[in-house]
Amino acid sequence: MGSILQNRFLNGWWLFSLIALPITGIVISRMLQTDLSAGPGVSEMIGLSVRLAIPFIYLAMAASAFQVLWPGAFGKWWLRNRRYIGLCFAVGMFWQGVFIFIISTVYRDYYYSDVYYFRDELEGTFGYVFLAAMVLTSFRFTRKHLDQAQWKLIQKGGIYALWGYAFSVYWWNLSYYGNPEAHDYVYYWAGFAAFAIRIAAWGKQRRLRAEKQGAAAPGLASRWAGIGLIASGLLLSATGLQWQDPVTTFLTSPAWSAELVLWLPFWPFEPFLPLMLIGLGVAAMTYTGKRAESLSMATGAGRA
Repeated sequence: MGSILQNRFLNGWWLFSLIALPITGIVISRMLQTDLSAGPGVSEMIGLSVRLAIPFIYLAMAASAFQVLWPGAFGKWWLRNRRYIGLCFAVGMFWQGVFIFIISTVYRDYYYSDVYYFRDELEGTFGYVFLAAMVLTSFRFTRKHLDQAQWKLIQKGGIYALWGYAFSVYWWNLSYYGNPEAHDYVYYWAGFAAFAIRIAAWGKQRRLRAEKQGAAAPGLASRWAGIGLIASGLLLSATGLQWQDPVTTFLTSPAWSAELVLWLPFWPFEPFLPLMLIGLGVAAMTYTGKRAESLSMATGAGRA
C-alpha cells in the first residue's frame, strides 16, 4: 500500500488533475444534455456542481483526524494531499459560481421568485469569501505574506465554514422539508462522520496528553455523563425531523434571536446541536481533573 500511494500519479498536481478533469467533464457533458434556455435547467446544473464538489470538502475536513485515529500509510497520503483534495472542491464550486452568475443575471425573474432566499445568499457568500481566501493562500506566492497564525486562521476557519454550509443544507433537507432524496442522506451522514471523527481525534489527543502529564483517570460520573451526552447527540442526529420545529421555535422566540436569523450565518445552529452534545460528551469522558502527581504530593503531605 505504501509504495502504491507513493506513485506520482496519485499525489500532488497529478492527483488534482485525475479528479478535477473528470469533474469538469461531467459538468460539460450534463450541460450538453440540459436545456439551459430557462432557469430550471441552470438550477439543475447548480445542484449537480455542488454534489460533485461536496465530497472533497468532507475529505479535506477529515484528513488530519483520520491520521490521528488510524495512523498509517493511507492516512499520511491523505494528509499529504489534503491541499489538492481541497482544490478539487474549489473546481466544483467554481462551476456552481458560474451557474449562479448565469441564473442571477440572465434569468433574474426566475432566480428572485423561485431560488433566491436572503439567508441562503448570506451563508453562500460567507462560504465563497472563505473559499477564495483559502485558494489564494494555498500557493506560496501569497502564503509568504502571512504568518503561520494568519494562514492557519484562514485555512481552518474556511474549512469549518465550508463544511458547515454543506452539512447544514443536507440537514435541513432531512429535518425540515421532509421529502429528502437518497443523496441527501448520503451527504448528510458523510458530513456528520467527517466532523465526528474530528471530535474523536480531539478526544484521543486530549487523553494521550493527560496520560503523558500523569493526570488522574476520569471519574465514573464523568465517564457516564460523557456516554449519556454522546448517546443523546447520536439520537438527535438521526431524529432532526421530530425536534427541529419546537427547538427552532424556542431558540428564536426572543426578538433579538429572530432578528439574528436574518444576519448571522447558521443561527441558531440547529444542525450542529447533536455534534455539540457529542463534543461535550467526549470532553466529559476525557476530563481528568487534578494531575496524579499533585494528588500524590497531597497524600504524602497528609501522611507526614
